[in-house]
Amino acid sequence: MFVKELSLRDFRSYEQVAVAFDAGTSTLIGSNGQGKTNLIEAIAYVATLGSHRVATDAPLIRSGAEQASVRVVVSHEARDIELQVDIAAQRANRAWVQRNPVKRPRDLLGYCNVVVFAPEDLALVKGDPSDRRHFLDTTLVALRPQLAAVRADLDRVLKQRNALLKTAQHAARRSTVEVMHTLDAWDAQFARLAAELVLERLALIEALQPHAAEHYHRVSDDRGPLAMRYECSLADAPEERDVARWEEAYRATLAARRNDEIDRGISLVGPHRDELRLTIRDLPVKGYASHGESWSAALTLRLAAFELLRRDRPGGDPVLILDDVFAELDARRRTRLAEFAHAAEQTLVTAAVPEDVPAMLTGARYTVANGGVRRDG
Repeated sequence: MFVKELSLRDFRSYEQVAVAFDAGTSTLIGSNGQGKTNLIEAIAYVATLGSHRVATDAPLIRSGAEQASVRVVVSHEARDIELQVDIAAQRANRAWVQRNPVKRPRDLLGYCNVVVFAPEDLALVKGDPSDRRHFLDTTLVALRPQLAAVRADLDRVLKQRNALLKTAQHAARRSTVEVMHTLDAWDAQFARLAAELVLERLALIEALQPHAAEHYHRVSDDRGPLAMRYECSLADAPEERDVARWEEAYRATLAARRNDEIDRGISLVGPHRDELRLTIRDLPVKGYASHGESWSAALTLRLAAFELLRRDRPGGDPVLILDDVFAELDARRRTRLAEFAHAAEQTLVTAAVPEDVPAMLTGARYTVANGGVRRDG
């Protein structure tokens, strides 16, 4: 699978632009602020319905425009698939597959798979737990697009539950039958969805671990190993990987913590409170790892995710996107990453100057400047 065409209208800095790509390596060269990252961000948005740079859609719409449009043509097993999403400021986003409208934008998920490695990925090891949870959940959705519905439902239930806890916090009588009855209903939904998502996360970590250990050693030659451990906010988590048992455990914990949650006005138990703990030589990466080790750990997580998508998703390799990262890496890590990228079906690289890109990554070169994109060879 590879991205064959990209067309943008009113996306970020681009009023309108179209770019054609080939399989293999394509390098986008441009000074900072010229818009090279905007191009690969648009491709990743169609694949994931999110940006690796910002948390909301509003910054993706060009200043003064009402909506942005991203169109991608993916070559998939000798068949071209056209995907489009319109990102709107004042209404819900809309999407199309083969020019036919789909019910929800998330129906695009699975047609185009990408793995992005960018400077922002240091947050995977140095940032908040939410960054690592986001990595797990976006990888899960890439592997199993139907889990997007589970995540969306869980977010909706969590918002409703938090709103009800706020109401209960300020209610004159906390034992109001109506409030408690409604909270019971939200607890039941929350427990079911939380159990499903957390068990998927646990299975994903087990699948990622051997790839992560292997790639960490290759990237850094460090004796390591890089290890991952899931820390669950659920009290007395079952040892069995059984959804019914986990759902029961969540409901029991929510009942036990209800007064605490009402006092705080927020949900204190659930997947949104969990942590992915990363360690090297049994020491936490966050706070103990050197700058180089942190880069190696972040890169390793992305390469491990790439390996799983390559193995478990139909259509060949995902698109590997390397956004301004070679300038951040030392010579050894640059070489190892370039060796991996060279073997991918399609790699899209951005860099400020050609010298930042390892020589083995030959292929098409593009110059990005003054709001345009020119193919040089």
